[in-house]
Amino acid sequence: QVQLVESGGGLVQAGGSLRLSCAPSGRTFSSYVMGWFRQAPGKEREFVAAITWSGGNTYYANSVKGRFTISRDNAKNTVYLQMDSLKPEDTAVYYCSLRIGVPTLRETEYNYWGQGTQVTVSS
Repeated sequence: QVQLVESGGGLVQAGGSLRLSCAPSGRTFSSYVMGWFRQAPGKEREFVAAITWSGGNTYYANSVKGRFTISRDNAKNTVYLQMDSLKPEDTAVYYCSLRIGVPTLRETEYNYWGQGTQVTVSS
């Protein structure tokens, strides 16, 4: 079993920054992908960003490209989502996820999920 614990959400004004963290624990895998998804009120959960743990290849939704940065710290076994130039439309619950295998943007193909952390951007 794998546990994912997110932290770093909160309330910020438009144009501000937040950094989310996610630390997976439990079983380990030779090849996996860490992803961030978000769900705004009344909307479906959507892909935000992903990173391959071994090679550090990154993937972004068009809506956050150039503003968000996903990274990982192998020594701390932690993945980060640095969010800059935040907009009110970024308000959502952000979920950390883990997929065993190759990268994908489809949430149904991720195997493990965190509980989510609220990000609220005021205008």
